[in-house]
Amino acid sequence: EVQVVESGGGLVQPGESLRLSCAASGLPWSTYGTAWVRQAPGKELEWVSAIWSDFKGPYYEDSVKGRFTISRDNAKNMVFLQMDRLKPEDTAVYYCAADQDFRVEWLVTNRPNPRKEDLSVWGQGTKVTVSS
Repeated sequence: EVQVVESGGGLVQPGESLRLSCAASGLPWSTYGTAWVRQAPGKELEWVSAIWSDFKGPYYEDSVKGRFTISRDNAKNMVFLQMDRLKPEDTAVYYCAADQDFRVEWLVTNRPNPRKEDLSVWGQGTKVTVSS
């Protein structure tokens, strides 16, 4: 079965950190790029970060640059998002998504707000709430 499963969300206070994990199975991992996409209440899906199978990139959305770090462990088929100095505006459901490298690269470059049908594999999402 092709799937990705996120974990690591939760409730934190502003300024704190969280680390999201995404475990993939059934994918041709060596040719698939991965992305973190978030959706805040009442808003569209938004790219957060992306990294390709050969570790090229990574891409970061402007509001998270310098605070979030994406990494990838190809031996374990996992992707991580280290989120530091969290802000209330980071509150959202965070999704891990994957597709062929060239498709992920084209989408993050040309489509500011992805749609579920744009990428072939999505996780169920993990909720991140930043609140005092």
